[in-house]
Amino acid sequence: MAFLIKKAVSSFFVISFCLTAAQKPDSLYSKPEQEDIKYPQLQVKGLFQARYLVGMSKDVDVNGLHHSDHSGTDNNFMIKYMRVQMRAQISKRTEVVALANLADFKNDPKSRVLENAYLKYTFNPKLAFTVGQFRPWFGLEETYPIDIIKSLDWSNQYTEFGKLGWTSFQIGLSATGQLNLGKIPFQYAISVVNGNGKNQVNDNDNGKQYSTRLVFGFSEKYNLNLGLNGGIGEVFGKKVYALGIDLSSIIRFDPRWSLDMQLEAKQATNHTLYFAADPETRPQNPDEYLIRGAYFLPNVRYEINHRNLSAFELSCRYEYLDTNFRLSSNPRQTITPMFGLEFLKNYGARIQLGMQIDRYKYQVENSTQYNNNLFIIQVQSRF
Repeated sequence: MAFLIKKAVSSFFVISFCLTAAQKPDSLYSKPEQEDIKYPQLQVKGLFQARYLVGMSKDVDVNGLHHSDHSGTDNNFMIKYMRVQMRAQISKRTEVVALANLADFKNDPKSRVLENAYLKYTFNPKLAFTVGQFRPWFGLEETYPIDIIKSLDWSNQYTEFGKLGWTSFQIGLSATGQLNLGKIPFQYAISVVNGNGKNQVNDNDNGKQYSTRLVFGFSEKYNLNLGLNGGIGEVFGKKVYALGIDLSSIIRFDPRWSLDMQLEAKQATNHTLYFAADPETRPQNPDEYLIRGAYFLPNVRYEINHRNLSAFELSCRYEYLDTNFRLSSNPRQTITPMFGLEFLKNYGARIQLGMQIDRYKYQVENSTQYNNNLFIIQVQSRF
């Protein structure tokens, strides 16, 4: 079975290299950019995002950690993001992008703060190369910035797959593009990365992680897209793999009402857990340590277009995640209902209220594997 899975992953790469395709716009059906632009161009953008958190479960702090000694902080103001992005379009084909999250100075900044740092060269709409530190496309969430996400934060599986080197910010090289397969819009991304996270001086081993993403657009009316994701790699001499599938759609009932739906599922070798286990007792095959996750996120939006209020949104994401379902299964289910008010168009200013409700099959005292209810008020502004 594992052999067949890895063969399927390899076929993704063969298909991707045989098909040429460029950087993904927000939609498969978006219009091409205009040609009459003067260079060089410098663009500076930013994002401010802050939260107030209230833990509503006894002896569980705002980070989800259980305290049997009744300690811990159950309410907190925090700055999640203070991002500044600089984009320099130095020619029609070449751009350089830098993105820093200044809020990460509150932690040890050694492997934080700097997020994007890459150069992108676009030959044509069918082929572009990105080199540096960037977010390799391996799933639906990688194609969205955090400031327009439809829920509180990234999904739990996105965070875990980032730790495994498949998502989040990684250092490496990527080829991206778009074209039409007959009448079907098609996009691809092929990436090779170190796989040990952002802002690292060196790769931590000689292995690399190779991934690909293929996206097919099946309905312009409903903006229905199917994404297929596959990856193989080597970590400290051990073979690892990852697979994923996702669906997204936007249904517009009328000029004001719309429904945005996202569905995604992934599975991968959890090599982080494997190498953390005792070398004398762990199995030889790291595929005994497997992570599996899925989420469904519907989001209803109503365009008000009032002078002081642009729109409101209502979403409720359901997530399922099991970080070691083959050997030590303890699935986590998370429900995150959110209500948002948008005061400036394109999420320029937004307030969100919601809950994060976590449930585990087995609760473990003095750990984050403990049932929790967290109330959130979040404000953000894009500039």
